[in-house]
Amino acid sequence: MMEEKLRYFGAKVNGLIGGSGLSREDAKEMFRQVLLNEQPDLQQGAFLAAITAKGATPQEIAGSWEAIYEIDTVKVTPRADGPLVENCGTGMDALKTFNISTAASVVAAADGVLMAKHGARAITSRCGTIDMLEALGLDVECEVSVVKRSIETAGIGIFNGMSPKVHPVALGRILSQIRFGTILNIAASLANPALPAIGARGVYSQAMIMPALETMREIGFKRAMVFHGLGADGSAGMDEMSTLGRTIVAEMGEDGAVRSYEIAPRDMGLQTARAEDILSSPDREREVLRFLRVLGGEEDGARQDIVCLNTAPMLYMTGRVSSLAEGVERARSIIADGRALGKLQDWIKAQNTDPAAGLEKFDDLVSRADAAA
Repeated sequence: MMEEKLRYFGAKVNGLIGGSGLSREDAKEMFRQVLLNEQPDLQQGAFLAAITAKGATPQEIAGSWEAIYEIDTVKVTPRADGPLVENCGTGMDALKTFNISTAASVVAAADGVLMAKHGARAITSRCGTIDMLEALGLDVECEVSVVKRSIETAGIGIFNGMSPKVHPVALGRILSQIRFGTILNIAASLANPALPAIGARGVYSQAMIMPALETMREIGFKRAMVFHGLGADGSAGMDEMSTLGRTIVAEMGEDGAVRSYEIAPRDMGLQTARAEDILSSPDREREVLRFLRVLGGEEDGARQDIVCLNTAPMLYMTGRVSSLAEGVERARSIIADGRALGKLQDWIKAQNTDPAAGLEKFDDLVSRADAAA
């Protein structure tokens, strides 16, 4: 029986290496075997490398998502007056920027967007969403019930995609053992315990825009926007909307129709930035303090611009603004009036098993950020 299972799995890997695709059912079965550790490590690694190198199809991504969500996700349903929204980047991109999507989610939440985030520690980047929020004082190793309460009370929460309290079977085991991007960068990020209805997702290449969007439609998103930002010369892209050059966008409306378009910084009323102004540094403490200065409005240059640009999709898809350009300006006003930094403080208080310790750490960091401004 075991030999038969090895041969089946190996034959599918061989097919992927040769360029053949998997059905959604086959992808689900293969990921089920990976999650349950039913294949040797060598076969599991070969599978992840082969499907990533081939380029995953929407059916393959949806099948892997289905396996992760059914087998390895603790599910919750927050009480909410409106749709739940998520945003994230896939990683694996050429430009290693600071935590733009994390900051953008805080700004959106400060305007009343209900954010149910799902993130991970750094795999291909220097500092992942979970790493940054932990450094700020958030409890990222808490039970999903704490995250649910945070969404309900503060309007924002994050599920740690590498925590056994969120994915108890295997996802953390797999992600902790790899340092290269795989299909899991999309499929696992979609396995959000709260199943948001609206999503903004940055992807690592232009070729992944439509597969990611089609996957989101396949698994039940009501509105979605997927994008890939380019550098000034049209190369070296990022999994964010770009202020360096053009951004390629695919948007799915409530009727399921998809439209594709491009935007440029000038279309949004923004100056074209330099790459060095938005890249992350290996100094995590410096990144944390700069992150706070952006949300506090003390750093109002290129970093604030790109955060506002990446907040705009969430404001737009929830009907708070009628265009992305309007969303940029609304995001800037949210930062200017102090609501963004206040929302981060509310979040740290709500998603914490020890709120006093979290807030003490946050207040100390804010003081240091002010002093360093």
